[in-house]
Order: sequence, then C-alpha cells, then structure tokens
Amino acid sequence: MNLLRNAGFLLRISRSHGILRRYFVVNGFDGALAMLGLMMGFLVSGGVELGVVIRACLGAAVALFMSGITSAYVSEAAERRRALDELEGAMVADLQDSAHADAARWVPLLVAAVNGLAPLLVALLVMAPLWLAGAGVPLPLPPLPAAVAMAFLTLFGLGLFLGHVSGGSWLWSGMRTLLVGVVTALIILLFVQ
Repeated sequence: MNLLRNAGFLLRISRSHGILRRYFVVNGFDGALAMLGLMMGFLVSGGVELGVVIRACLGAAVALFMSGITSAYVSEAAERRRALDELEGAMVADLQDSAHADAARWVPLLVAAVNGLAPLLVALLVMAPLWLAGAGVPLPLPPLPAAVAMAFLTLFGLGLFLGHVSGGSWLWSGMRTLLVGVVTALIILLFVQ
C-alpha cells in the first residue's frame, strides 16, 4: 500500500498522470492494431497452422513490449533529468535528496512499465481466442475471425475509455476507434490480397 501511495505522490508532484494515460491508450492502440494486422494477414494467407499464428503474434507482442518499455524509459529519464536540472537552477539549490529527485528517478520507470505493458496486455487479449481454440474450447467463430472480432472489441473499449477521460460521448468515442480498426482491416484486405 505504501508503494502505491508513494507512486501516486511522485506522479502527482511530477504531474505525470496524464502522461501515463496517454501512453496506455496510444500503446494499447498500437498493440490492438498490430495484432489486427497480423490476423488479417494470416486470414488472407489462409491455411496457416494455429501454432504458427500464435507464435508469430506472441513474438510481435514481446517486441511491442520491449520497444515500449525501452523507448519510454530513455526518453522520460532524459526529460525528467532536464526538468530537475532546470528546477535546481531556478532554486539555486541541490535537490538530489528531495521528492523531485525521487520523481525524476522513479517516474520514468512507471511510464516505461505502462508503455510496455499496455501493448503486451492488449495483444494477449486479442490473442485469447487463438489460445482458447488451441485448448479445444468451442468458439462461435473460427479462431482467426474471433481474434479479429476481439481486436475490434478491444479498440472499441479503448475508445470508451477515452470517452470517459474526455467527459464526452463514450459511445461516439468507441465508435470512432472501432472505425479506425475497420478501415485498417479494409486497407489491409485491399493491399495484401
């Protein structure tokens, strides 16, 4: 509990809550669209074994995780270091033992974790029908169309979340992100076939 309280405090003094939200949505969106692209590619290819599809999607999910976690850490660490240096300059004081220095050290790790975990978790969610089918669980659709439907559902869910954050129409927001997924799928069908 203390760890969560401390993380909340560091996020508050560094005003980073909005950054975490943005990274979660942006990279969750990346995870859903990347999986949608893979599923559409496998659908168009036809006759690909389920094990191959799962391994390819898992490889892409891990790559998204590593890209998200490392890119966010290096960029956020540099930005936080610069902000701390500017604050020290303005106050003409050494702040290395302050909460601001703690925030400069820990907030990049939190941002990196969110940035890496968001696409990984979304990708795993989109892949859920593949694993269920592989385990013999009956699905209402074949595995690949079910995973495409899960990608659309996930994109719609991210839109609902954005609608909640903005205080606007959650349904319109969900429909917009769903439309992005549908247009993406149509473009893939147009160019990949």
